[in-house]
Parts: sequence; C-alpha cells; structure tokens
Amino acid sequence: MSGHSKWSTIKHKKGIADAKRGKLFTKLGRAITVAAAKANAKGLKAEYLMQNPVGPLGITIDKAKAASMPKENILRAIDRGTGEGVTSGLDEFTLEGYGPEGVAILVPILTDNRNRTLAEIRKIFELAGGSLGQAGSAAYVFGSDPENPSFTIPVTDKEKAQRILRLIENLEDQDDVQEVYSNFDIPDEFLEEA
Repeated sequence: MSGHSKWSTIKHKKGIADAKRGKLFTKLGRAITVAAAKANAKGLKAEYLMQNPVGPLGITIDKAKAASMPKENILRAIDRGTGEGVTSGLDEFTLEGYGPEGVAILVPILTDNRNRTLAEIRKIFELAGGSLGQAGSAAYVFGSDPENPSFTIPVTDKEKAQRILRLIENLEDQDDVQEVYSNFDIPDEFLEEA
C-alpha cells in the first residue's frame, strides 16, 4: 500500500464538514437570539416559542431545523434572546465598502465585539484591494432591497472577477457576517471556474 487509508480520507472530509456545520450553527444561533429578543417574548418559555414560532423568529427557527441544528442549541439561543439564559449582548449593524473595480458591498453584522469585528472586516477588504466605507457610502446602491441593487458593475476581466469572488468568500467565512450583498455582474463562465 502507498500509506493511504480510508479512515484518514473520511476523517479529513468529516472534519471539513463539521467545521462548516459549526460555523452555520453559530450564525443561526445568533440570528435566533436576535429574533427572540426582537419578538419581545420575555416571560414566555423557549419550548413554547419553539413549538409556536411566528414572524422572523419562526423563519429563523425553520432555517435552523432545515440545517439539522440540535433542539438544545435552538432552545439555548431562544433563552439568550428572551433574557432567560446568559445574556448575550449581541450588537447588530451593517458595514459598507467597496471592493476591486468599485464594486459596492453591503455586509450585515451580528457580533458580541464590535471593535474586533470591524478590524477583521477592514483587514479582509484591504487585503482584497478594497476599502471599508462610511455609513451610507454604499447603501444608496441597494436602497431598501439589498438583493436588487439599483445598478450593477460589469466585470469582464477573469483575474479581477476572481479577486472579487475571493473577497466575497472571505467575508462570508467570517463568523459575525450574516449576509454579503454586492452589485457586481460577472459572466457565468467565470463563476463556474471559481
């Protein structure tokens, strides 16, 4: 044999999958905590809220269930949001910036440490050749619907398209980032290669 084993292959794949699930569960837990806090459901038991979810809390719980998040984790996140469990002190805000080629980027954040997250996001932008902007500097591009920007920036150079996609991927890998919205328009063949 050449020193390869089936177990090492499985272990490697499982480790990667577990890391992705862990990040997803962290993001979903934070989203549930915020949704429970916004639902103003103080005094209601987490078990009741989980069985009778409404509004944004219900949508977030459904996403967590679809991702096979354990029931205990969902209940713990609801408890944090309603004030029953350990208070989380999560801060919700949006960062705006510009990536390579002047692509506008909107990044909703949910964090327990605003300064740390701001520094990490700024570094990601700078390493990609972009910059973090002031409030309102990129929001006007997206208006009230961030999924439909008012205009798009066509990117036809393959290398520049890869830099933009790498920036978006690095932002999405950040634990505190909830979503990433941008106004780039990259040809499908570049997306398939990435």
